[in-house]
Amino acid sequence: MGLSQLKLADLVNTAPNYIAMIEAEKRFPSDTMLEKIAFALQREPFELFSIGPVQKQWQAALLAELADFISFKLKEIQKTSPREL
Repeated sequence: MGLSQLKLADLVNTAPNYIAMIEAEKRFPSDTMLEKIAFALQREPFELFSIGPVQKQWQAALLAELADFISFKLKEIQKTSPREL
């Protein structure tokens, strides 16, 4: 959309260097920030994953976070569930 990092940062109320780190794939935005960025860019959040060459890296990061979360939750369930003999 032709926005500078400074303008996008202003629109989503964050620091320009945070936007730069997201662009450089050094940071992954939170769900809330992802929604703010998508809104500022007039896109749906899922569309940000199909724009540009970072698609596979973002998908991999998202899937890794999801796998970690599921693993953590399963361990919690196993700790609280009675063990079957």
